[in-house]
Amino acid sequence: MKKITAGAVLLLASSSAFAVAPGGDGCGWGSLLFEGQSGFVPHFAATTTDGTSGNRTFGMTSGTNGCSVDGKLTYKGASMLASMMDEFSEDAAKGEGEALTAVSVVMGVQPEDREKFAQLTHDNFNTIFPSQDVTAKQVYSSLLEVMKSDEQMAKYAI
Repeated sequence: MKKITAGAVLLLASSSAFAVAPGGDGCGWGSLLFEGQSGFVPHFAATTTDGTSGNRTFGMTSGTNGCSVDGKLTYKGASMLASMMDEFSEDAAKGEGEALTAVSVVMGVQPEDREKFAQLTHDNFNTIFPSQDVTAKQVYSSLLEVMKSDEQMAKYAI
């Protein structure tokens, strides 16, 4: 019973976390078929239509189906860093750990540079985490600045 409840909660939570989809709003046959409608059922039906036919992908590559790749993608859920701030700050303080590795991977840091990344976050802990109530956005911004100031890590701070 717990698995069913957990699955239902995850389904409902994920369905409400819509982002600007690849190709932009209004991209794909699903958007065309359910244009002007709102709510869970039309959004779910449009997404299913787009996903099962692959027309959104086709539209992005061909510039058809109302799709464009010009705009920036957005995500309205919590960022990965925000979801693991405690673990990341602990790992940065130690200079090693799984959260530190996860952040480096997401930032595109190559395996051969991850030790340097860990050392850099450790050495600049007070700059990256200036207070206990720092936000994930502030941490990320400070982390980028620290990386930009290091010759080896600057290539990842884009």
